[in-house]
Amino acid sequence: MFYQLYEMNHAFMAPVRATADAMNLAWKNPLNPWSHTVVGRSLSAGFEVFERVTRRYGKPAFGLPTTTVAGERVAVEEEIVWRKPFCDLIHFKRHLTPGADKGPRILVVAPMSGHYATLLRGTVETLMQNADVYVTDWIDARMVPVTEGDFDLDDYIDYVIEMLHHLGPDTHVVAVCQPSVPVLAAVAVMEGDDDTCAPSSMTLMGGPIDTRINPTAVNQLAQDKPLEWFRDNVIMQVPWPQPGFMRQVYPGFLQLSGFMSMNLDRHMIAHKDFYMHLVKNDGDSAEKHRDFYDEYLAVMDLTAEFYLQTVDTVFIKHAQPKGEMMHRTKRVDTTAIRNVALLTVEGENDDISGVGQTKAAQTICTNIPDHMRMHYMQPDVGHYGVFNGSRFRREIAPRIIQFAKTHTKNVKAQTPVKRVIKGGKAL
Repeated sequence: MFYQLYEMNHAFMAPVRATADAMNLAWKNPLNPWSHTVVGRSLSAGFEVFERVTRRYGKPAFGLPTTTVAGERVAVEEEIVWRKPFCDLIHFKRHLTPGADKGPRILVVAPMSGHYATLLRGTVETLMQNADVYVTDWIDARMVPVTEGDFDLDDYIDYVIEMLHHLGPDTHVVAVCQPSVPVLAAVAVMEGDDDTCAPSSMTLMGGPIDTRINPTAVNQLAQDKPLEWFRDNVIMQVPWPQPGFMRQVYPGFLQLSGFMSMNLDRHMIAHKDFYMHLVKNDGDSAEKHRDFYDEYLAVMDLTAEFYLQTVDTVFIKHAQPKGEMMHRTKRVDTTAIRNVALLTVEGENDDISGVGQTKAAQTICTNIPDHMRMHYMQPDVGHYGVFNGSRFRREIAPRIIQFAKTHTKNVKAQTPVKRVIKGGKAL
């Protein structure tokens, strides 16, 4: 009944939140003389902080109406080009001049790990300056009726394969964090079937390919508990009146609680600083806080079958690096990958996927030629910095774009790419 109690608490708090929001508006109204005093700003700040920490955050928008291509500002249109019950494929269509080079076609596979695909807004914004970008927009499981059936890790792999078929040959796939495992499996399945729609290259970023290497706190929890513990303690039914009523899910608020507890002091300091920014009338700093937490606190539920199968396959059995992973009734053979170039990217301070876990893909994909593989570790960034932020824009994104261009199939002469291990040092 924990999910039901969570929903009831949210409903009971609604009048209190509404009152706090009204008081916030009253105390910061410029017609109120107290709004220009420290006392007024302190009261307004307190009401806003209370309202924000007790609200439920909805799915954010990507909000990318324009981009810069070759020094010119062009309009961008979001269009859904492929749709299934648990995922939409969004194309960020740039209105380029006729005959302009679109750049490599890149499918960005967003993580299905509790946050929406909009967490990759910065990733998409950076890549689409030089590439034709598509991104997976996973659907909140609580919004999918049970009549649509189940969705597990095998279905995830099938979705990736279907999307690559939809986009056609010479697509480059970029997997951010969790999807590194199913994307690698999908490519292995396609290569094993001599599928002509297998991607030209795949980039795996901060993914848990082999969690036995430098295990983090997240990895250790999964390793220390049997699968039955997760089934009994974190799987819940979606309550009425949600569209997914009665569906078994891993609630997003539980995932968020786990992530926040890992750095609870940092989040408490951030909210204290937010309060002080409001009191001091520092609007820019306060707005940065709102932007970050509007995204970070917006979470979605995962289907129980997907969550449990992922925990069992990736974190308990380590099936993929052992060569024991199954896709339905067929073993996933990563040695079958021969024609897809591989780029792995890690962050030096990643506390979600430890250093070496993503690089393990280089070890298990033994038949990819040396000139078609590269590994890069970005110094001084954590998990989030692997796919977002200034270092991603300056150091990582240009490597992804160049790697994709180098291994585009319609390029007649491919220049071998030096293997990069850390901080741009070629070995």
